[in-house]
Amino acid sequence: MTQAFPAEDLAPPHGAPAIELAILSRPGGRNYNEDACGHWHSDRHLCCVVADGAGGHGGGDVAARIAVRHVIEQFAAAPVMDSAEVEHLLLDTNATVIRHRADAPAQAQMHSTVVSLFIDLERAEALWGHAGDSRLYLFREGRVFQRTSDHSVVQSMVDAGVLQPEQARTHARRSELLSALGSAPEHLHLSAAPAPCPLLPGDVFLMCTDGLWEYVDDAELCRTLQAAEHPQAWLAELEQSVLRNAAAMNKPGHDNFSGISVWIG
Repeated sequence: MTQAFPAEDLAPPHGAPAIELAILSRPGGRNYNEDACGHWHSDRHLCCVVADGAGGHGGGDVAARIAVRHVIEQFAAAPVMDSAEVEHLLLDTNATVIRHRADAPAQAQMHSTVVSLFIDLERAEALWGHAGDSRLYLFREGRVFQRTSDHSVVQSMVDAGVLQPEQARTHARRSELLSALGSAPEHLHLSAAPAPCPLLPGDVFLMCTDGLWEYVDDAELCRTLQAAEHPQAWLAELEQSVLRNAAAMNKPGHDNFSGISVWIG
């Protein structure tokens, strides 16, 4: 399903950019969906979160929902202002996922990726943070301007120069993570934007799980974005791209796929 979030509902401060938001989440070729998405806003702040759970039915979906809910609740109570606060929030979310493992036997091994976007509407600035291989893209003038770096085996191989970036989507170890929420703190890898990013009119964010980006490369992301009139239309086209490309690759059991898109101005 796609969900529209009209710009006028944000009631941004005077002089702040208008924002449009849309959400997509589908089970793909699976019989249940372990992804979760959510957003919250006030007159000044916007928070968006996407998570991809793992650990079996009854575990991964719970971990993803816990991650989304905790990030949103904590941000709503005290909006983050810098990179250190983003990292602290994600560390606290990790502790919350670990704590809830004791709630039921099916949750004993649950974990989840997370990617979060935090926008200060008054300052027209954005921060973000993530753990795992759920990604944030920032498009500027229709091109990829920034993209988070996955905490995964194949990304470490790309970084070491032993694997080309275009090979990562089809590599046999593409689903192996180096970090996710639910990890012991000493083993957890987190990344956050080093400083608030000033927003420009026309900037577009996409937060998505690997079930989406695995089947839609950067060139297709840019092409479909440039052709779309609004975020709902873009996500609808990305949905069709995932289904079409997964079918072409003969992967009827392909992963859940989810995304949130935020358009500035």
